[in-house]
Amino acid sequence: MKKLILSIGLSVVAGSLAFAQKKQIEKHFDEKEAISEFTYLASDELMGRDPARPEMKLAYTFIADQLKKAGAKTLEGADGYYQNIPFRLSSPPKSGTVKIGDTEFSQGKNLLVLDGKSFSGSYELVDVGFGLEEDFAGKDLKGKIAVTNVGAPNKLNPNQLFSEGRAKATRAKDAGAVALIERFNIPSVPWQMVSGFLNRPQMSVDQGAASDLPYLWVEDVKNQLVGDNLKTANVAVEGKVNTPVEGKNVVAWIEGTDPELKKEYILLSAHYDHVGVGQPDAAGDSIFNGARDNAVGTVAVLNAAKYFAENPPKRSILVALWTAEEKGLLGSGYFANNPLVPLNQIIYNLNIDNAGYNDTSIITVIGLGRTSADFLIEEAVAEFGITAKADPSPEQGLYDRSDNVNFARKGIPAPSFTLGFTAFDDEINKYYHKAADEVESFDLAYAQLYWKSYILSAEKVANWAERPTWIAGDKYEEIGKELYGTK
Repeated sequence: MKKLILSIGLSVVAGSLAFAQKKQIEKHFDEKEAISEFTYLASDELMGRDPARPEMKLAYTFIADQLKKAGAKTLEGADGYYQNIPFRLSSPPKSGTVKIGDTEFSQGKNLLVLDGKSFSGSYELVDVGFGLEEDFAGKDLKGKIAVTNVGAPNKLNPNQLFSEGRAKATRAKDAGAVALIERFNIPSVPWQMVSGFLNRPQMSVDQGAASDLPYLWVEDVKNQLVGDNLKTANVAVEGKVNTPVEGKNVVAWIEGTDPELKKEYILLSAHYDHVGVGQPDAAGDSIFNGARDNAVGTVAVLNAAKYFAENPPKRSILVALWTAEEKGLLGSGYFANNPLVPLNQIIYNLNIDNAGYNDTSIITVIGLGRTSADFLIEEAVAEFGITAKADPSPEQGLYDRSDNVNFARKGIPAPSFTLGFTAFDDEINKYYHKAADEVESFDLAYAQLYWKSYILSAEKVANWAERPTWIAGDKYEEIGKELYGTK
């Protein structure tokens, strides 16, 4: 009986604390100001927040001003509230052909020149498998072209293809190669789809001399470019233009209150870029405003920063608004590889990315069920009368298509807190990367529940006595143990 009474008493205390936290959030949340921020970030003035456009400066300046106004602190090693990133925009060449044996590859048809300078001539080809470090070992590549398969074993999703390719280009450059050609030999991914997406200017992080190395993909689904069919290549790539672009993650932090726990960070993040200007719709609108993707998430993180600056939790809060997510998770990837705080002090990342919503009674958590802190998110959203649901469309690979994965790969537990959807259906596709994705079509009452429940979710994790971990058996469990020294 005593245990029952104690259990009931603890439940009452926990319920009272949760109610008090909710009331505190509602007291400090300025709904009018949040909607104003939302409206501005998704306005035509910002021209769709394309990282390559000059209007991007309006976006990152606005976000930094809000963090400064809130009283969030700058990070050591940052440029004020910015982490500067050296991007380059690589445009397709005016013309490009590669002839290997009896097969001729043409730019935009069965050849994609993705990066590097113009070049021409006849070169010997050297097959280096997947282009891993061990594949390059002992190979003479001076003055030759390195040829690899795209990706790597068990690393064949679109984002991994690019990240692996960049690493191979660096290895090829260091080995003295004059170019890198990757055989696109993944039958499950249509070349036509890849070509349609990539035969246009591509943004990447400038790797210095390695970025000047010509980097090409050729269609080889039938795996014909091997053995005697892979001896020499006659190349003619002309009119390649590469332009530097200024990139900025917007970052800040809020110190925690607990003498020990404040040494740990909860990373609250969202990408603030979108896809810019595209083909006009039936109404003639060509600006892709990105209200759902991802101005709503940016506003959530900004208002979390405002709240925690006035009501700091036990752990410290790291705030990050990423650039160039739509270009291949570039901003978050740059931070993950060039962190401004030690990664082993970032114990959790509650990220935000969105395509849209079709159910305002739920929050969809991409990665729900994979970390020990999931129940805290479920409790938090329930306080606002909504329910946390797991990803209903795992076939879309959403977990691996957003910024959280750059931190998961380092070992950091990292779910994404998204708008509620029950399927990737017509209601989602009506707005996803479309000119129709505007504030005017958004349920603002739902937006406010979303913003507030995100803050409470973050607060619960930041005050939790335990450190979040990956669930046993998760594919990131082992790397997480390595990161935090718990093996």
